[in-house]
Amino acid sequence: MLDPIIQFLGLILSYCYQLLPNVGLAIILLTVLVNLAMFPLTLKQTRSMKAMQEIQPLVKDLQKKHKDDRQTLNEEMVALYKEKGVNPAAGCLPMFIQMPIWFSLFRLLQSFQSDTEPTRFLPESGNLDTAIIEGNTRFLGMDMVVSPASAISDGLGTALPYLLLVVFIIVTGYYQQAQLTKRRERDGSAANDTAQARQMQTFTKVLPVVFGFISYSLLSGVDMYIASGQVVRIGQQAFIIRLDERHAAEKEAAGLAVPEPEEPVAEDRPVKKDYQGSKKKQQKRRRRY
Repeated sequence: MLDPIIQFLGLILSYCYQLLPNVGLAIILLTVLVNLAMFPLTLKQTRSMKAMQEIQPLVKDLQKKHKDDRQTLNEEMVALYKEKGVNPAAGCLPMFIQMPIWFSLFRLLQSFQSDTEPTRFLPESGNLDTAIIEGNTRFLGMDMVVSPASAISDGLGTALPYLLLVVFIIVTGYYQQAQLTKRRERDGSAANDTAQARQMQTFTKVLPVVFGFISYSLLSGVDMYIASGQVVRIGQQAFIIRLDERHAAEKEAAGLAVPEPEEPVAEDRPVKKDYQGSKKKQQKRRRRY
């Protein structure tokens, strides 16, 4: 089922190796290309997560208003999401799309260890197949076809680069999640989050640690793909956040720059004076009556 994806990744990785003749660098270049292709999804994910955080006070109000009517609450929530253009599932979509790539890359790198057909997923033209046959798969002190769990059996000194890569995955994963929430925590708006939102934030903080445990048993080449992918997405999210903030500032400035309509100035008209005479004459008139 994954063979077409594995062959496609083998083709792209082979071309990347032509540009950067090192398996680790080729995997990083492959990661950059995949994440650039997925940028529209990353854009949608980042904006959806930001929008979900911004409407938490409204969600909290709806939950208080319809706490005894679950059906009405669900209907109001759907209407709110539609009005604000929020898709709660958008945040998980890029990860689900990446999972087949992780599995396929794992299978691809695992095939490099085969004694019979180590290059069966690679194109015949290219230098990567020669490097695989010769065992040239090392990068930054790691063998890209060896897992941290396997490297630990050779001693801590040998396994140290692998373990540092796992730690790097945890740190960058945590920063990637915190990148979208630290601004709200700074201005105090996170205090209005619902219990459900706080549970989701707790889950996202635990998720990098879970990924760290998973990466411990994956091949280091797959770990390199995950780590470099998180770095690329951190850069993409920073670009999206800054772009949205600049657009919001420009929109606000444009709104403030619009001059208020001035009140029409009355034309000069002759003032009609009320000639009632002096006070003595007015008193005389009153005496007559």
